[in-house]
Amino acid sequence: MANIKSAKKRISVTARKTAINRMRKSQVKTAIRRFEEAVAAGNTELAASTFPYAQKKIMQVAAKGTIHKNAASRKVSRLAAKLNTAK
Repeated sequence: MANIKSAKKRISVTARKTAINRMRKSQVKTAIRRFEEAVAAGNTELAASTFPYAQKKIMQVAAKGTIHKNAASRKVSRLAAKLNTAK
């Protein structure tokens, strides 16, 4: 357990930021899962409508620094490829 005041603050700040990052990653995973379920079901209209939301969420999380920008671009690219093959 930390004794120094700044170390105690860092523990609380880290816990708060970890919770926020976990929430953001969960939102991205949910958006991706909904898109992939639509593609797997063969529903191209639903997939085309959920793709922009998933892309937006991924890029927002990357802008906040939760995931790396290149990782976000890679995820979006792979989703776009799945959408194009489904059409």
